[in-house]
Amino acid sequence: MTTYENQIFWNNMWPNRDYSHKEFFNCTFKKCDLSEFRFTWSIFLNCIFSECNLSNIKVDNCSFQWVKFKNCKLLGIIFSSIKTLLIDWSFHNSMIELCNFSDLKVINTKFIECNIRNSDFMNTNLAWSDFTESNLKWSKFQNANLEKCNFIGAQNYYIDPIVNKIKWAQFSYGEVMNLLSAFEIVIK
Repeated sequence: MTTYENQIFWNNMWPNRDYSHKEFFNCTFKKCDLSEFRFTWSIFLNCIFSECNLSNIKVDNCSFQWVKFKNCKLLGIIFSSIKTLLIDWSFHNSMIELCNFSDLKVINTKFIECNIRNSDFMNTNLAWSDFTESNLKWSKFQNANLEKCNFIGAQNYYIDPIVNKIKWAQFSYGEVMNLLSAFEIVIK
């Protein structure tokens, strides 16, 4: 397994698109177009992705430990196939669209000021996660554990309180009305 340590990858410094079975330790990826790259069975430990395009990357059996995504585009990624042992990641001011986080235990994940559209959180344990100021339009939460999550400033979410655990979750006053959408009632 090839190991990259303490490296900064800038723009398009990539000779090919298959980086399966690689280890990245303390690396920074800055303004990289990694779309369609294959990172299966790779390990990212204490890495930062900043202003990167990660559209349609393959992450089967990939490991993310202490990884930050800042101002990134994450499109069409099936995260439900990653390794979750010691997972620790955060997303800041990123576009997350058509991604699948189903069946994961990703507690205490930060999704700060993200645009999370058309993404799936089915059977996902997100307890203690933070969705501050994020737009969750058309994202699906079903059988999700959202206990003690922070949705302050989040908008456009549809969370059915009957099929999701929301005990002690925090919501903004105006947007909390979205929780009633599941009941198909009229409020005047």
